[in-house]
Amino acid sequence: MGLRLHPVAPRQGLRWVRQGFALWARRPLAFVGLFMVFLFAILLLMALVPVLGGALGMALLPMLSLGFMIASRSALSGGPVHALQLVEGLRQPDRRQRKAQWLLCGAYALASMVVITSADWVDGGLFEALQREMAKGSGGTASPELEAILADPRLLQGMLVRVGLAGLLSVPFWHAPALVHWGGQGALQALFSSTVALWRTRGAFTLYLLGWAGAMLVVAGGVALLGSLLGARQTLGILTLPIGLIFSAAFYVSLWFSFADTFGAADDAAAR
Repeated sequence: MGLRLHPVAPRQGLRWVRQGFALWARRPLAFVGLFMVFLFAILLLMALVPVLGGALGMALLPMLSLGFMIASRSALSGGPVHALQLVEGLRQPDRRQRKAQWLLCGAYALASMVVITSADWVDGGLFEALQREMAKGSGGTASPELEAILADPRLLQGMLVRVGLAGLLSVPFWHAPALVHWGGQGALQALFSSTVALWRTRGAFTLYLLGWAGAMLVVAGGVALLGSLLGARQTLGILTLPIGLIFSAAFYVSLWFSFADTFGAADDAAAR
């Protein structure tokens, strides 16, 4: 593709959210299935490679975003959505592009480990303790251990570090795999181009993220209200998993539209 940075109006950010849901609705099972295949692959990696499985899973996250972009572009033209699209970026015939994608994967895994280690250092391991306590369950009542963890200010500090550093990390990697795949850029150039692109389109991306946050709050509030009215909170709690899968799939579908509008990829694809 002949990619170049385009000006993007802030209102496009909300349009990306709508487009993500609209395209997901055209192939709901295929896109949710694609996301579930990736989750299963990560769980399998963690089971087969206990020590390095988590790091390998994080290394593949850039390929998840690229795979969904490839699948979304294919679906828009009436093509298939299948699991091999998740690794298409690593199967390019161009050796230089394959190397660049592997470099992105390695850099993302290393940076993610730095984020996790930094947050664990700040909260003293409270986030992991919170996960263990919540996994135990307590029949709807908070245990003394859980209450102590939630009352510790270090937990909030660690969460802020996690969210802040993860947000910063996402900036250079947002468009980078796609810029390597369709733009033929090297790893460092793609990271730089992605950072510049998100800065130039920061208005649209601010509304994009707010749109996703607002949609999730509305759905979560609606489910909670329905559960209270019907007195079936536990039953409605079962809906958390399918709703989460739908939102995750629709979010990753929307990545193609953010890339296409930012770099004119949609115009190039239509011309071909």
